[in-house]
Amino acid sequence: MRDITVFSGSAHPELAEEICAHLGTPLHPVQLNRFANDVLEVQLQANCRERDVFLIQPLVPPVQEHLVELLLMLDAARGASAARTTVVMPHYAYARSDKKDAPRISIGARLVADLMVAAGANRVLAMTLHSPQVHGFFSVPVDHLHALRELARHFRRYDLSDTVVVSPDLGNAKEAAHFARLLGTGVAMGAKQRFSDDRVVISSVIGDVTGKDVIILDDEIAKGSTVIELLDRLREQRVRSVRIACTHGLFSGGAIERLSELPEVEEIVCTNTVPPPPKAGDKLTVLSIAPALAEAMRRIHDGESVSALFSTS
Repeated sequence: MRDITVFSGSAHPELAEEICAHLGTPLHPVQLNRFANDVLEVQLQANCRERDVFLIQPLVPPVQEHLVELLLMLDAARGASAARTTVVMPHYAYARSDKKDAPRISIGARLVADLMVAAGANRVLAMTLHSPQVHGFFSVPVDHLHALRELARHFRRYDLSDTVVVSPDLGNAKEAAHFARLLGTGVAMGAKQRFSDDRVVISSVIGDVTGKDVIILDDEIAKGSTVIELLDRLREQRVRSVRIACTHGLFSGGAIERLSELPEVEEIVCTNTVPPPPKAGDKLTVLSIAPALAEAMRRIHDGESVSALFSTS
């Protein structure tokens, strides 16, 4: 691809390499230095002048470290006279901080969006943002992809004649309904209340799931508290089997081990928007979203429609 230059931060270089392999373009190196006072310095190791620059960096732990690294990369690209700089952010960790739901609380999703634009971002390519309003926090164009097609392609291998897609809460109901349409299944959802980061209560499941095969769909799984709470309600409904699907498989604090130990869970499916856990176990399947991101980047570069990627979904 002419006049395109791709760099990756240190958050997920394996994904960046796979994306560049699909694009047929090299992944250029980034030199990261840390001074004695713990200050970071970034140097982009390829020409950016009047080029279409893409910076690939999901916000994964350590999130603040990777965020500052991304901001420095943006500043370096702007200082190197890039024609346009696009942030490719498969996982936007601050997307959960999207509303003022308590007094004197920060709205991190908006602040971090402002920081990226101030640092030099001209465009953002994101994957499965936690809530729709996050899209509007950016003052530059945002292309928002989802992984439902990749997930649906995987689950179509199974017999779905008596299957229901279940969303853990009403906030994810629209995506669950879309996923159910792709699979040709029914849909149900949990009535969830969140009291803290790791304490949720699901009082009931809205919809018929009794005796059925269930696919739980969520945008991300961190500690797994929501899924485990939902599994308690599904167990009461005597569901036949459970498979779990999400876009962002963070699996922090041993979540993958806890979920894998549950006998009713037959499979856990996620994508590689974030690095997979080192001890994944036999039940985890990781799907690649590199082809989708690469095609979106190609369309952005060539001035083609990105939304057309979902026109038949």
